[in-house]
Amino acid sequence: MTRPGGARTLWRRIVGVAAVVVLTGASSACSTRASEWDDSRYEIASGGANGVYFAYGSELAAELSETLDVRIDAAETAGSVDNLLRVGSGEALVGFAQGDAAADAVAGEGAFDEPLAVQAVARLYDEYLHVVVRADSEIDDLTDLAGKTVSLGAENSGVHVIAGRVLDAADVDIASISDPELDLGESIMALEGSEIDGFFWVGGIPTPGIADLAETTPVRLLSIEQTWVNTVNARYSDAYRPSDFPVGLYGLAQPEPTMAVPNYLVTSAATPDDVVRDILAGLFAARTGIAQDVPAAALLDRRQAIFTGPVELHPGAVEYYRSQRD
Repeated sequence: MTRPGGARTLWRRIVGVAAVVVLTGASSACSTRASEWDDSRYEIASGGANGVYFAYGSELAAELSETLDVRIDAAETAGSVDNLLRVGSGEALVGFAQGDAAADAVAGEGAFDEPLAVQAVARLYDEYLHVVVRADSEIDDLTDLAGKTVSLGAENSGVHVIAGRVLDAADVDIASISDPELDLGESIMALEGSEIDGFFWVGGIPTPGIADLAETTPVRLLSIEQTWVNTVNARYSDAYRPSDFPVGLYGLAQPEPTMAVPNYLVTSAATPDDVVRDILAGLFAARTGIAQDVPAAALLDRRQAIFTGPVELHPGAVEYYRSQRD
C-alpha cells in the first residue's frame, strides 16, 4: 500500500521524467535542423486557395513546422509570377512556380523587368493547361473565344503568361477577349453564375476547385492542338510538352489533348545551403503523407527532381541529391 506522501513523491518523479523527455525531444528536434534557422515566421508562396499549390504548400508548411520546430505558413498568392517575386525579394522562403515563368524570371524576360536571383530546389510535378467552359456552351474551340468574356488568369500569375502564349499561337487576338483577370476561385464562381464564358487555369490534376465545380456544374475542357504547343516552344522557353487529360477526370468521357509544363519549388540564391537541405529532407520524408490529400505530391521523384533547367539548382539542393546517392 502506497503512503499518501509516497504517492505525491511518485507523481513528482513521473512529472519530472516527462518534462525531461519533452525537453530532450524538443532539444533533439532543434539540434537536427540547420543553425541558420531562427525564430522568424517563414512563408511558402503557395498560390490561390482552390489550387494544388496552396494545398501542397499547406501540407509542406505543417510538416516543416513540426519536424524542424520552426514557424512556416502557406501564403495565398496570385500564382507563379507573384511567387517568384516574393521569393526573389526575400518575402517568401520558398515558392511554387511554373517552369516557363521561372525561366523568364532568371532571364529577366516576360513579366520580369530584370533577372531574379532565384534557384530551384526541386522539380515537383507537371501542370496542365485547363481551358474550362460549361458543358452546354457553344464554344467548341480555342478560336471561338474571340469576342467572349474569358478569364485568362489573375494578374501576376503563370496562368496569364501561358494563356497569352497559347492564344497567340492559335492566332486568337487577345484584345478581342474581355478578360476580368480572375483567380481560380473567382473564375469558378463566375462560371457557375454564367458571368463569364470560360477561364484558363494551369495546375496539377485533379485541381481541387475544378473537380468540385464539375460535380455541380458540368464542364468541358477545350483541346490544345500539338501544333500550338510546338509554336509556343519555338517562340519561348521550350518548356512545354503535349499531353492529355485522362478519361474520367472532371467527368470527361474521352481523353482531351492539352499541354503540360513542369512545376518547380524555388528559393532565393541567398538561402543558406543547409536550410535548403532541411527543406528537401522534409519534403521527401513527407511525400507519401502529403499525397493522401494532394495526389500530385506522389509524383515527386529524386531522379527527376534535379531536372530544372534553365533554372539552376541551388547549391544546397545539389548537396542533398548527391548525399542521397551514397
